[in-house]
Amino acid sequence: MASTPEITGPVSQEDIEAAEKLKNEANEYFKKQNYNTAIEYYSKAIEKNPNNAVFYANRSIANLRLEMFGYALMDASQAIELDKSYTKAYYRRAAAHMSLGKYKLALKDFEYVTKVRPNDQDAKMKYNECNKIVKKIAFEKAISVDKKEVNIADSINLDAMTIEDEYEGPALEDGKVTLKFATDLMDYYRQQKKLHKKYAYKILIDVKAYLQKQSSLVDIKVPDDAKFTVCGDIHGQYYDLMNIFKLNGLPSENNPYLFNGDFVDRGSFSVECIFTLFSFKLLYPNHFYMSRGNHETRDMNRMYGFQGEVTSKYNAHMADLFTEVYNWLPLAHCINSRVLVMHGGLFSMDDVTLDDIRKVDRNKQPSEDGIMCELLWSDPQPMAGRAPSRRGVGCQFGPDVTSAFLERNGLDYIIRSHEVKNDGYEVAHDGKCITVFSAPNYCDTMGNLGAFITMNGKDLTPNFTTYAAVPHPDVKPMAYANSFFSLLCQ
Repeated sequence: MASTPEITGPVSQEDIEAAEKLKNEANEYFKKQNYNTAIEYYSKAIEKNPNNAVFYANRSIANLRLEMFGYALMDASQAIELDKSYTKAYYRRAAAHMSLGKYKLALKDFEYVTKVRPNDQDAKMKYNECNKIVKKIAFEKAISVDKKEVNIADSINLDAMTIEDEYEGPALEDGKVTLKFATDLMDYYRQQKKLHKKYAYKILIDVKAYLQKQSSLVDIKVPDDAKFTVCGDIHGQYYDLMNIFKLNGLPSENNPYLFNGDFVDRGSFSVECIFTLFSFKLLYPNHFYMSRGNHETRDMNRMYGFQGEVTSKYNAHMADLFTEVYNWLPLAHCINSRVLVMHGGLFSMDDVTLDDIRKVDRNKQPSEDGIMCELLWSDPQPMAGRAPSRRGVGCQFGPDVTSAFLERNGLDYIIRSHEVKNDGYEVAHDGKCITVFSAPNYCDTMGNLGAFITMNGKDLTPNFTTYAAVPHPDVKPMAYANSFFSLLCQ
């Protein structure tokens, strides 16, 4: 819900009872992970009785589950406005702040609870844990110099790393990725085994060196009779990634792919996904493309599992190197000068051109506004015009915004990802804005199909292939996520 009813005067007993019934129905949908329907029912309960803080706090956690951080923040704040002693509302708001990387604001919420409830041990524990995160970030910032002067890749001594005799996994040939290496790696990962760290570091160093030479907007030329595939979010769902290759063929010079961001986080096989994708990037640099998503960022990786997974499977040093590599991922791709592909969406300003995207300095963490931020975070909306983002970052843009952007830049349509869709894709804005999402049964809870888009170079007509999730080893999503964040979202 974008809007919040004003706090009103007395509510009739009949409406109070009706609202309570709607809230209970919403809770049942929430338990079934049907968060969109739960939000609908919480909203109906709020319409009946806008004075109940619990309704807003419950809708807040449902919005959090859907990554609608801006709405979650609004609802939690409204709950606090209604009941300043309602501890759970502060926890919800803190979770929303943390999801947006605003750790100091989250800490303020915990600090307030500990002051008004000094004997609440749970609040004290959460305050202390959040304070540790804030201090750690401050320490990291204090010991670092200008990020552009830090070069982790150049500091790595591959010669000092030895390959143990007992290692039986895939090996680079003369330091290069080959097709045999890529296929062996995929099989090795299916067996839940780990690539040797020397090869892992070499892949990251080589990928960074290649990406540094690319523009922030990469132009792709697809011959008239050639097929091209665009995939959306993968989110660490390795076995579903393998299913895409089974259905659509392995990447090759004759079977090019573009993966449109959010390769990692949430799913607990993110390391396997990213090294597989990076291997194909090195193997077929001019026929395999990767866009940066909002989850190829430090704050998201810190909260949603990738940093924890890399640290667990390798070390924290490699996690830092990933951040350095992600900074160089292109922000958008343009297919035959007619189709623009980005992870999030369009812009809060009317005059953005393709050249503006090309000129973006992307070697950094995205700010809270501007072209880079909006490419990673924005979402389409059905109504005309623009609106503040329900995520709290980026903007929402209507069909008129899409049409004007396409006309200004001589484009046919845009492809973006970033949002779960029940069918794995959605065609909006009179066919000019297509969403593709490639992680089926997202987080093992959403029940959605995954999809990818194929087209030929001549007419660039999008064709959709959908598929259900496939089984994976018994490692739950978010297994490596920040445990404190998981605790807040209970």
